[in-house]
Amino acid sequence: MNVFDKTGKMALGSRMRVLTAKMTDDAAKIYEMYNVEGFVPKWFPVYFLLSEEGEKTITEIAEEIGHSQPSVTKIVKEMTKEGFIDDSIQSADKRRNVVALSEKGMALSDKIKIQCQDIDNAVELMLNEASHNLWEAIKEWEHLLEKKSLFKRVQDQKKTRESKEVEIVEYEEKYQQAFKDLNEEWISTYFEMEEADYKALDHPKEYILDKGGKILVALYQNEPVGVCALIKMNDPKYDFEMAKMAVSPRVQGKSIGWLLGQAIVKKAKEMGGSTLYLESNTILGPAINLYYKLGFEKVAGNPSPYKRANIHMVLDLKD
Repeated sequence: MNVFDKTGKMALGSRMRVLTAKMTDDAAKIYEMYNVEGFVPKWFPVYFLLSEEGEKTITEIAEEIGHSQPSVTKIVKEMTKEGFIDDSIQSADKRRNVVALSEKGMALSDKIKIQCQDIDNAVELMLNEASHNLWEAIKEWEHLLEKKSLFKRVQDQKKTRESKEVEIVEYEEKYQQAFKDLNEEWISTYFEMEEADYKALDHPKEYILDKGGKILVALYQNEPVGVCALIKMNDPKYDFEMAKMAVSPRVQGKSIGWLLGQAIVKKAKEMGGSTLYLESNTILGPAINLYYKLGFEKVAGNPSPYKRANIHMVLDLKD
């Protein structure tokens, strides 16, 4: 068992399986001790539900015991084969197939009730002996995993770790090709390149930097993988536009868009801006979600030089 001390929390699932296996082995012996012949421990949740509440559909059983429908279907087939369940029943309205305990299954009820009392008492004594209440801890973990799965939690940790390897730097001429390629890649995936795209991407110095704007570049392992421009606007309502944001598909999932967006907002504030404007398209769901997360709100926008623009958003930088 000291292997788990070496692996740490990485092997949590394996350690729980070992504990489950020990308890399942004992459960099989307990059924034999109470002369409950031919009964498999994993069937108990289905048996208990049917004994307490009567006939159910497979879907209803799955929802109430927290198993998948295929899992419940398999258990019901096994219990039917052993004669504990009758699966040839129709509901009262004759529109649903339901299952219920057979006479053989119902005959076990008294034995299993006595067995359950003894198990409850034995487990209660173990809980009193233990320093931590495993029963309450399991309930708490079930609640936490329902709120956010272990997969999602690990995914977030991976993003956090990898985002620390991302560096946001100001544009230099050596990044001009990356600025163009990254933008052209996503635009060509969803839309068509337009005249305004070529002007800004082929001549970023003249069309963005020389007019009082900025371009930020995201480096991951010293490679330019994301870009975003801050364009000075000649508009009475808006000071700057956030535009030409692009992140390579190869590095998506590392929060690079979020880091670039935050950096652009910060840069706009540093340059004295009070409003930040952007144009996008609603088919770009993840991008729109990112803008809302940054604090942008949808507005009625200005006439756009881009045919693809169908949503306009603004961020109040004074908030």
